[in-house]
This record gives sequence, structure tokens and C-alpha cells, in this order.
Amino acid sequence: MEKGFKTQIITDNDSGIVHFLYKNPIGRFMLKGLIQPPLTKVAGVYLNSALSKRMIKRFIKKNKLQMDEYETMSYRSFNHFFMREIKPEARILSKGESSLGAPCDGKVTVYPINKSQTFNIKNSEYDLAELLDSTSLAEEWQAGCAVIFRLTPDDYHHYYFITEGTIIGHQKIEGVFHTVQPVAIHNQPVFSRNSREITIIETEKFGKIAQIEVGALMVGKIKNLKKSGNCQRFEKKGWFEFGGSTVILLFQKNQVQIDPEIWMNTENNLETIVKFGQAFGTKMEECHE
Repeated sequence: MEKGFKTQIITDNDSGIVHFLYKNPIGRFMLKGLIQPPLTKVAGVYLNSALSKRMIKRFIKKNKLQMDEYETMSYRSFNHFFMREIKPEARILSKGESSLGAPCDGKVTVYPINKSQTFNIKNSEYDLAELLDSTSLAEEWQAGCAVIFRLTPDDYHHYYFITEGTIIGHQKIEGVFHTVQPVAIHNQPVFSRNSREITIIETEKFGKIAQIEVGALMVGKIKNLKKSGNCQRFEKKGWFEFGGSTVILLFQKNQVQIDPEIWMNTENNLETIVKFGQAFGTKMEECHE
């Protein structure tokens, strides 16, 4: 497995506006309206219009985007730009058949799922039955692990299947649109409340996997290309429109070994920075040879 990951500290010191919305009583009152779907639809209309193109240059500069990694094209709107395609050579895909390649760019943390089908992120406890909207389904991941990929504006916002398998279930759950910045995740059970799509995949190599895409503040629209049938390793699964976003992978007990460095970083309040296709773990039995 590849070593020497880059890291960043998990901190609640997010932007002043986000901190105000989640920490200030007045901000929390305002937040109730901001996270509702109707407002996100209004924002989406603007971001899909030609008027929003004026945001592109400033966004590139602010987030220090490496535009030479992306396909050259003319953008119709900010959302069109946000969904830009990356050049194939800009990402190195893990070649090991038993390795786990990241489904997307992101800042990664990993958490154990305990016997009561919950996992904890600081002050927030996540109940798998609520996250998956199914009590019986949640039981299948008891004592497994949850790997969370938090996408930020500088990331490529397309996501992929991590292995070949068969899609045996897909569900779209309507919800609100909290930000996925740490200040919210540490104060609200964001992933169980936000709009999300859940895909259950039966695989030979890694057991049954749940891949969950979570939308976030303002837009965070989820676009999945395939909801049934077979899938292939590194086949495009879909993408997010503008807004912070998250991909969660649930693995069953004794199926995978997530890189120890990622476990250690999470315990030390660090997120591990990975790129799409980069190895972040391996099939469990490979770790015992």
C-alpha cells in the first residue's frame, strides 16, 4: 500500500459565516431556513445560468485549482464548470487487484462500527439504521468500519465504483442540506439528516459494500448514472453539483484492512488527503500473508 499520505488537522475553525450559523443562537435560527430544499433549488437555478460564469475565475484563484489537470472546454455556467472532467493522466489508479482505490478525491477519516450499529465522530453518534433508513440492513455492517471521504472545493467532484460487483439495492433519501464542514459534523448528525443516495453492492473481493453520497449546503445535488445491474472497478458512478459533498463507504466485519496510517491520523484528529484511485486499504486476507 502507498504510504506517506498528506494530512490536515480536523478543526472547527471553519469560515466565519459557517461558524456563525452553527455556533451562534441567531445563526442557528437562520440556518433552519438555509438548509431546506426550496432554497437550494433557487440557488441551483442561478448556478445553472450563464450569469453564474462570473464566479469561475474567482473560484479558481481562491481554491488554487490546478486547471491543467482538467479537460479544456468552454463552460456554460458555474455548475457546468464545477462538474468539469479531469484528464485521465491526472490521477494514478491503484493497480493491485486486492487493493482498495479511493472512489473520489477527498479528506478521509475512518471509524469502527460497534455492536449496536453506530459509529462516533466527536460529539455526533451515527446510527446506521437512520443513515441507511433500514434496521435490518444496518445489522449487516455490525463491527465493520465506515470510511468517510469529505470533498472540498479544490477536489474533483466525480466519484466511482471501487470494485466490480452487482448493485442489489439503491435508495434516494430526501433530507436537508447541512454543510459537511467539521463544525457541522461535530455538532449535528449531518450524514443522517442530509439528502443522500445509498447504493448496496455485492462483491466477491470485499463482501457487501454500502456506498453513500451525501449532498450538502446550498446545492450539493447528487447525480448517479447507474442504479442497478453490474458495475466495474473505477467505472464512473456519478458526480456532485456545487456544494460541499461526502462519500461514505461501509465495509462489513473482517473484509478489509484500511491503511493503519489513516486510522492513526483519524485518532490524532487529522484528515488524510487522498486522490481518486489512490490505495487506501486492501482486502483483509492480504494483510495476513
